[in-house]
Amino acid sequence: MIVPDDVLRLLAASLRDEDSVISRHVAEPGGAAPGLGLLAAAGGRAAAAPGEYSLVVESVREGYLLHYGRGRVVSGEDPDLALLAGDYLYARGLERLAALGDLEAVRELSDLISLAAQVHDGSRPPERTAREASALWLACAAAISAGASARHQRAKAGLRSGSSDAAEALWAAASATAAQAGLEDELGRAADAIDFRLDPL
Repeated sequence: MIVPDDVLRLLAASLRDEDSVISRHVAEPGGAAPGLGLLAAAGGRAAAAPGEYSLVVESVREGYLLHYGRGRVVSGEDPDLALLAGDYLYARGLERLAALGDLEAVRELSDLISLAAQVHDGSRPPERTAREASALWLACAAAISAGASARHQRAKAGLRSGSSDAAEALWAAASATAAQAGLEDELGRAADAIDFRLDPL
């Protein structure tokens, strides 16, 4: 059984054991917290397999970090390798989620990946990019955990259309979902884990 708190260590071990081009670049995650995975695992939608949901979300998160920042588990300075590893982790996470039969969550993570690419297209100031990307992650993790509301879908549509208050709308949707499902503490810990603050620009 997968323990939700332990998924980053498990992800590192499984990538290392695969003996692929990525394996020799795998490092221990250190003190990194799987806050988004724990949020996704805490709700009713993930109750049958919370560890799997935590692992899926943190695998996709690692892929995202390799595309747009620095990984916690896969390290190295080669940008081509980082992109390759990021794509692999995206696919791996979605494949595991599809195996659970949760097509709604597959759509949610697919939306997240495509919207993250839009947010990081270079057209926004860095502060706005970081804020929108973090709010998107929190909203999507909450939706995977407890279900996607109409408010959540509207917030994603606002981000897609370039709305200037997209981050606020996504955070409001995440907060409403968490409050309804009793996940306020998990949402707060996830926000802390990715250093999200909704400060004015």
